[in-house]
Amino acid sequence: MFDEARLDDEGALSVLDRSETLRALAGSGAQVRRTTAAAGEAGLDRLRDIEPRGVVVAAAGGSAAVADLFEAVSHGAAALPVQSCSSGSLPGWVGALDVVIAVSQSGSAAGTLALAAEAARRGAFLVTVGADGSPLADVSARAHGVHVPIPVTGSSSRTSMWAQATPALLAADAMGIASCSPETLAELADVLDRVATDARPGSESFVNPAKVLATELAESTPIVLGEGPFGDVTARRAASMFGRTGRVPVAHGCLPDAASQIVACFDGPLAPGQSGGGGTDDIFADPFLDGPTRPPLRLIMLRDTSGGDGARLADTVVSVAGDAGVRVSLLDADAPDPLLRLAQHVALTDFAATYLALGFGFDPATSPHVRLLRGSRGA
Repeated sequence: MFDEARLDDEGALSVLDRSETLRALAGSGAQVRRTTAAAGEAGLDRLRDIEPRGVVVAAAGGSAAVADLFEAVSHGAAALPVQSCSSGSLPGWVGALDVVIAVSQSGSAAGTLALAAEAARRGAFLVTVGADGSPLADVSARAHGVHVPIPVTGSSSRTSMWAQATPALLAADAMGIASCSPETLAELADVLDRVATDARPGSESFVNPAKVLATELAESTPIVLGEGPFGDVTARRAASMFGRTGRVPVAHGCLPDAASQIVACFDGPLAPGQSGGGGTDDIFADPFLDGPTRPPLRLIMLRDTSGGDGARLADTVVSVAGDAGVRVSLLDADAPDPLLRLAQHVALTDFAATYLALGFGFDPATSPHVRLLRGSRGA
């Protein structure tokens, strides 16, 4: 049972949050600053002298968001193929004229290690991001690549997204396939700091946007809809965090392609007033005979309010939701740079997912069923 009062009890939050997920998320801005410095010390600027034929980003699990982000930022400017890869073999075209960026927070993810080793065997220029002294760092050293170390103490691949993403973004800038300069990343770090201040545990539920969103999620069947240049990345990241951290399954999509898919749900079985839906007004409904009432639909709109081309469609979807009686949570971002808008949305939904788990009484970082899954893979 979700307990909203628990979100304002810092003592209770501290007891449940044994891995200090909230603290790790609050340090996201610091992650960007530290890793920017570490990338410079590691010699990432070597990429400025390389004109690759193509780039592959190898990342899996909680690190996969880095590959999604890299593809998104390079999509409009790169005049070369950029592809993500999480397991199996590298694309057949990868060779000595290409760059492979391998990302693993622990530096020991089996799939990422195998891809990095394969890149080294093919002679590709290898950039690795992960723990210092890890197997991934060793692969990079033997291939004469560039390894950017990131700290692993007190964090997981989900809470260290920005430590992992920063070297990849700087690599894209160095290769000239995206504009992600250290100055832009400094602004991004400031955005993350501002969200962390607004979403801090000591901020009460009625003014804390992350706690408000967590409460709304707990009482609904949510659909996350992204908008803008990076809307697909932010929606997918939010859905992943709400599921893996918050323990609530969430559907997601991005405008314009997902508009019809999303609004069609507004007159489906979970819509207000439908049989079995969360908004039924049937006073004679019997939960023992008819089954439990499912929570009502809620649209989580990650809205880009910078004035882009998709604003009218987003407003239309929100209006249709209102007409159908579907509740809407509007998360607006209006920074001038789309990367900064993405950072604002990601930071807020990361905090909300964490408060969602804590409100239900779960440790955000630990799932017994995930442990069982990992155990069966190792068996």
